[in-house]
Amino acid sequence: MNYKHLHYFWAAAKAGGVVRAGQQLHITPQTLSAQIKMLEDSLGCRLFQKSGRGLELTPEGRTALSYADHIFALGAELEAAVSSRSPAGRSLSFRVGIADAVPKAIAYRLLEPALTIPEQVRLVCHEGNFRDLLAQLSVQRLDLVIADEPMSKQTSVKAFNHTLGTTAMTFFAAPALKQSLKGSFPGCLDGAPMLIQGSSSAMRQRLDLWLAEHALRPRLIGEFDDAALLKAFGGEGRGVFMSPAVLEEETCAQYGVEVVGRTSELVEEFFAISVERRIKHPCVVAITHAARVSFLRT
Repeated sequence: MNYKHLHYFWAAAKAGGVVRAGQQLHITPQTLSAQIKMLEDSLGCRLFQKSGRGLELTPEGRTALSYADHIFALGAELEAAVSSRSPAGRSLSFRVGIADAVPKAIAYRLLEPALTIPEQVRLVCHEGNFRDLLAQLSVQRLDLVIADEPMSKQTSVKAFNHTLGTTAMTFFAAPALKQSLKGSFPGCLDGAPMLIQGSSSAMRQRLDLWLAEHALRPRLIGEFDDAALLKAFGGEGRGVFMSPAVLEEETCAQYGVEVVGRTSELVEEFFAISVERRIKHPCVVAITHAARVSFLRT
């Protein structure tokens, strides 16, 4: 069996089609289709069949995908085991995907332990959409994904969630805006101008539910996928905004805002997602160990 052809089939199955897989692998869909066709010829069966405008796996394709999952998971473990014993003078590559909903300051705190291990580490960070990062993880282009939500059980990617920890949430406002708020927290948020996370954020869904439970109807001024941009608008007094409590001091210092209130009813979670069930990559070991011992403490 040509395992390069198998890898192309596996990438297409994980990505949901040859076009998206071709983009991830930087090859044309035509080349990818031809390679998969050669694999089908060698196996003597079809692995994909047309379904509307797209493709779906045949029964034989689902069987092949199951075996390919195991094959490439073992390959990832082999790569991690060998790279962890890198020769003197050779840096250990650590490729990380950061979901765009994760605040940059928290991403740094979570990744910092990876740079303290004895080996010389070459850290390569990519920021992007959570689903796209999982697709890159599935084809071994990333060693780890850090996100504010776990990978769903419905996701076809063969990977594992590792809980890093949680933090309560704090509401902030520019001094002048804070003084204009009426009543105590959280009632003072009712009718107040507010800046919130984008709809794709896991925390946004929790915030919407929390506001409904407390019968609060703030005046929504803006929605932001980028946490830094949200805070920049908040620092200019455009609205009350929410950020992890663990970043209170630096948020106040950087954006010139003050704490409006705190709640433990809203909790943001962070996860490391890897293809390893039993973590072996030394950088991932350092990150998960540090999180268990003292999550996000200064």
